[in-house]
Amino acid sequence: MRVLALGGPGAVTRAAVRVAAGLRGVREIVVADRDLGAARALVEELKGVPARLSARDVTGGRALSAALAEADVVLNTLGTYHRAGPAVLRAAIAARTHYLDVCDDWAATSEMLGLDAEARAAGVRAVIGMGASPGVSNLLAARAAACLDTVTDLYTAWPVDVPGPGAGRAGLSGPDGRPIPAVVHWMRHVSGMIAEIGGGRPVRRPPLRPVVLALPGGRGGTAYTVGHPEPVTLARSYRVAGESASLMVVTPGTAAYLDVLRRDIDRGRLTPVTAAAEVTGPTTWRALRAAVRAFGFRGPGSLPAFFAVARGEADGRPATVLAHLTGTSPLLRSMAEATGVPAALGLAQLIDEPGARPGVHPPEVAIDPERFFADLARRTGSVQVAMETA
Repeated sequence: MRVLALGGPGAVTRAAVRVAAGLRGVREIVVADRDLGAARALVEELKGVPARLSARDVTGGRALSAALAEADVVLNTLGTYHRAGPAVLRAAIAARTHYLDVCDDWAATSEMLGLDAEARAAGVRAVIGMGASPGVSNLLAARAAACLDTVTDLYTAWPVDVPGPGAGRAGLSGPDGRPIPAVVHWMRHVSGMIAEIGGGRPVRRPPLRPVVLALPGGRGGTAYTVGHPEPVTLARSYRVAGESASLMVVTPGTAAYLDVLRRDIDRGRLTPVTAAAEVTGPTTWRALRAAVRAFGFRGPGSLPAFFAVARGEADGRPATVLAHLTGTSPLLRSMAEATGVPAALGLAQLIDEPGARPGVHPPEVAIDPERFFADLARRTGSVQVAMETA
């Protein structure tokens, strides 16, 4: 099978291609980007992997369409999903090329789900949001929801400055010192209004809303809402009757600082780009404002770093199910690895069954959680899924 890897020299692309090159059935990977030199540099860096690697320039729509037409599946790790996600998926459907991405933009996710009928008519199987969050988070939610007969509330959570995948500020700046695109994207989703589920219906609410959780095993604490695709897809997949949101596990000081940035973006004092620069290099004035506001924010307590929790009924009784990652693998300390490795493992399942159930699907519908977590444990050595019920 021939894979077209969109994303060029990015760290997520590097991690995904490295793993995908060793998958059974992958004979060739074409690393594609508008910067042909960068794509060639990645091919040179990864030489010696089992699959044959080559580089390709995809500047312009015609070049992308031609590359898609020659591929069996496209692995899209581009970071600008609010712009590029739907456009690349439409081009893949037109080329009848299967598709997988790591989209973490809720608006783009909604738009791509709207292409389901077109994908089915073309016989294209598309999996959207197969990274860490969304992706691993959706599969944790699938594990938790499977223990219930009915689902009332369903939350997913990922860490910011507590130990876990993607945690901390390391790697938030590029070689030129400017914030990486992921940080700009993050600022878009801690400002304005975000998608959640309330009372079983789609709603728009301000981000950074505190959610107090009491979890099995005596765990508990406060996490904060962020704009992400999980509630958009999970509510459809599991008929959530109550609340669903994506949460950040974050310390009070960082939550307060994000809230300062949110307010200044919403008031027009900052843009997502200038706010991202404040994340990597805080100004004294905003840091002082955050320090004062931090007293009004609660901490994560004993919440796990990366988890999903489902509340509902099982056998006619109220039940709460927690699914969370455990272990000390490097996967839990690198944003790129935490996103790229799951994407490649999701690609393995897409390659094995490319013609099964065409259409546009979120991870919880398209990816087998049992196989995925078994593959993840073999790949990373120590990451496991713990299940707790109360």
